[in-house]
Amino acid sequence: MSQLALPLKLQDHAVFESFWPAGNEALVAFLSAIAATGDGPGGWLWGAAASGKTHLLQAVCETPGDRAVFLPLRDFVDVGPGILEGLASRQFICLDDVDVVAGDADWELGLFNLYNQVSDAEGVLVVSASATSRACNFALADLASRFSRLPAFHVHALDEVELISALQLRARHRGLDLPVETANFLLTRMKRDMASLYAMLDKLDTEALKAKRRLTVPFVKEVLEQAG
Repeated sequence: MSQLALPLKLQDHAVFESFWPAGNEALVAFLSAIAATGDGPGGWLWGAAASGKTHLLQAVCETPGDRAVFLPLRDFVDVGPGILEGLASRQFICLDDVDVVAGDADWELGLFNLYNQVSDAEGVLVVSASATSRACNFALADLASRFSRLPAFHVHALDEVELISALQLRARHRGLDLPVETANFLLTRMKRDMASLYAMLDKLDTEALKAKRRLTVPFVKEVLEQAG
């Protein structure tokens, strides 16, 4: 199966402009430059779940458009490494959660071949994982060696104040005004990870538009109660 035929749509919010960079300024600058110029070896992004790795990978792909491809490996483990075939024809290849296939001989060989193809084509390979390349325990030594050559960046999770700033930035990106008190209320009622918070903000955007309401605490409370 060729991945190039798969409809992997990028999230509309996943751009550099909507990513709150606190603690990750150097990483955002590095990826922005790569996405704009195509120069550089790519990178290895690692960190906790919902820390922003997927957002950043998709942001890299958003800038060059059709010259890039994003593949979330967690969703395609059972499909097999054949899905990697042909990816090196794109200038930018972004692989999310690459560590989920560590230890699988077929997948590791497929990734090794892809790395070499991208390198030969002078493309850009950016991958994400939950840990450093060494800590992912790839069985294929040559693959581990290749991945260790990629510049590595730890994606730092946001603290409470930074989460509020990130939510407000995301809201502004959608044309919404999110008061601090409403953002604080959300943090007391929701899981404090950006994936959950962004999903709820999207829902609030839809509900506010239908009801022609502002994102006040009473309105947000109503929506949360209706959602159960």
